[in-house]
Amino acid sequence: MNWDMVGIWLGALTTLFLYSFLYRDNPFYKFAEHLFVGMSAGYWLIYSVFNVLIPNWWDRMLPEGGGFQWVWLIPGVFAVFMLARMVPKIAGLSRFALAMIVGTGAGLNMVTFFQSNALAQVKGTIFSVATGGVWSVFSSLVLVVGVVSGLVYFFFSKAHTGMTGRTASVGITILMVAFGASFGYTIMARISLLVGRVTFLLEDWLPTIPRLFGIGG
Repeated sequence: MNWDMVGIWLGALTTLFLYSFLYRDNPFYKFAEHLFVGMSAGYWLIYSVFNVLIPNWWDRMLPEGGGFQWVWLIPGVFAVFMLARMVPKIAGLSRFALAMIVGTGAGLNMVTFFQSNALAQVKGTIFSVATGGVWSVFSSLVLVVGVVSGLVYFFFSKAHTGMTGRTASVGITILMVAFGASFGYTIMARISLLVGRVTFLLEDWLPTIPRLFGIGG
């Protein structure tokens, strides 16, 4: 059995089943959808067990050198609490685990997030204006105007009239340009995926049809 051809046919049929939704909802699309969800869930379950759970929890709780690190029971208990929401009578226990995850994540990421997404952005906005050539300075000025006017648009404590209103109008214009560029980039990426699948069907799958029925070399 030619497993390469089997893989090509499975990929092609799955692609066609998914694109059949463009006509209407049908059993072929449902099959491909359920197949994708099921395989993804199964893959990530096995991946999480053998690449996350065992090395990061089980092997540390029961190291090869012997002994039992009881402190690692704590995350295990919280993990069980997360599953408790499946039982209505003890579903409230999951709140403790969720609160621990949210609180710990917020505390650990607060400083990093503030430095990378706030201070670094402010520094780049302020200090990049005076550096580089003419085009670089112009780009930096556009960046500063966009940042300031965008912030003014979201400043609701003062009515958007007069100078504040005009600045807010510039801000909303720049925001719409940014949203449009982001949407266009997303569409371009999706079209690229479509081109890839069509190329696969035309160049990889269609040539196998004659060979499947013994036609040609």
